[in-house]
Amino acid sequence: MAAAGMFSTTKLIPELEARGIHLSASQVYRLAAEKPERLSLHVLVALMDIFGCTADDLITRVDLGAATTRTRTGTEAGSPEGSADALRASGARPKRAQIVPPSDG
Repeated sequence: MAAAGMFSTTKLIPELEARGIHLSASQVYRLAAEKPERLSLHVLVALMDIFGCTADDLITRVDLGAATTRTRTGTEAGSPEGSADALRASGARPKRAQIVPPSDG
């Protein structure tokens, strides 16, 4: 089926099913008409096959900005004090965990 003539999401359902992807009409509509939060690789590959395109044609990169998280020491992960390079330079090494049986007591 030529993807150029596909203007209805209901026409997409049998194309997906032919490729082993079983989605409800509402799931296909949300996939096509909205911005999905998740997309399995199986669905992505099926869509690329149906439309004869690449992932770059279907996916747009979104810049979410630099994420900053707090580490246990209270420093931001993006700051020099909390960076992996700073930790390596300081000689800090993780300690191996020891698993011991519970004490009887």
